[in-house]
Amino acid sequence: MKSMRHFLKSLLFLVGGSFLLTSCFLFNKGGKPTATNPGQMSTATGLAYNDEDAGGFQVNPFEGQPDAPNTVFIEGGRAVMGSFEEDVMSYRDNIERTVSVASFYMDETEIANIHWLEYMHYLAKDSSQEVYAAALPDTMVWVGKLAFNDPYVDHYLRYPGFRYFPVVGVSWSQANNYAKWRTKAVNVKLAENAGGEYAETDGRIPLESGIVIPAYRLPTEAEWEYAAQALIGTQWLEEMQTHQRIYPWDGHALRNPYGKQMGFFLANFKRGRGDYAGIAGRLNDGALITSYIYEFPPNDYGLYNMAGNVSEWVMDVYRPMSFQDVDDLNPIRRDGFLDDTKGYNNVDKNPESFTSLITDHARIYKGGSWKDVAYWMSPGTRRYLDQDSATATVGFRCAMIRAGSNN
Repeated sequence: MKSMRHFLKSLLFLVGGSFLLTSCFLFNKGGKPTATNPGQMSTATGLAYNDEDAGGFQVNPFEGQPDAPNTVFIEGGRAVMGSFEEDVMSYRDNIERTVSVASFYMDETEIANIHWLEYMHYLAKDSSQEVYAAALPDTMVWVGKLAFNDPYVDHYLRYPGFRYFPVVGVSWSQANNYAKWRTKAVNVKLAENAGGEYAETDGRIPLESGIVIPAYRLPTEAEWEYAAQALIGTQWLEEMQTHQRIYPWDGHALRNPYGKQMGFFLANFKRGRGDYAGIAGRLNDGALITSYIYEFPPNDYGLYNMAGNVSEWVMDVYRPMSFQDVDDLNPIRRDGFLDDTKGYNNVDKNPESFTSLITDHARIYKGGSWKDVAYWMSPGTRRYLDQDSATATVGFRCAMIRAGSNN
């Protein structure tokens, strides 16, 4: 009898606990429906969801945006964008201004050679020869008339030792094509994992399914600069920051002030004329060219090499006065709106004697590289290059919106 009472008491405890958990799950936010718990019927019409017999509206299960490979979450907010360094170039093209940037995701590393080789492998299987050829990086970017960099032409992209070094020789246009392919590849895999009606798909998966990620893409200039500053690490009390940052780390110095790595440089850059890595036996950044994509400490968002190693393409068209034209919420310049190229003596306007490289095909790159001095590692600095050009110093990483979020 005693054991029976104990059994009934345990059963009531389990049932009660289950009911409590279910109640918490179904009636959160004051008993109101949410995106993940929409309820069984419409609050607008009273019609049942997912009633196949009556042709009811289909509401698929949703547990939030799926995890996207290699990305980290960047919480958005307000920040002062622009260059906090002395404008030694006198460009005056990134004056300080306050903007707000919505939360998003960004690759924790630069896209590496192994990632690009994977891309080319699948293009060779699934695409035309023309598409494959268009995706090949320009390995001749390593060639110098007065430098013996010839070994990198054949080895940098394909030799296994360089697998996790950042891909270079890739244009802005090629980087965008990679992002589109990557989105499809990841979503097809997510569909296979989800099974059911989406198990076999060619990548066209409806957003309503709730199982896909938004598109990978290049970050906007504002997103890139915001993520590089990582001011989340300077918070003190409510909406106060102890300091701004010149680089993606604290302080004005370029060396690590802490621990076993004390005295080592915090990024891969060119210290001065002819000094790419320091003296043998005590190399400073340890890299004559690019470096391992996880080589240096990440910033406060967990992003590696947001200064140095390679500069990185961003989405924006370059204009010197964008800071005064763009919106202060999620700013971007897509084209020549409010600043037409007719105002510049460029190659489109005057092919014989142009004096400006500013066109609607000039895209911004950020962050400084292995071949740049420290000045260019400040997140606010800006440079530009034609979207179909490539160099040995420019690579990229992808970003992605945080869907279904208001911050």
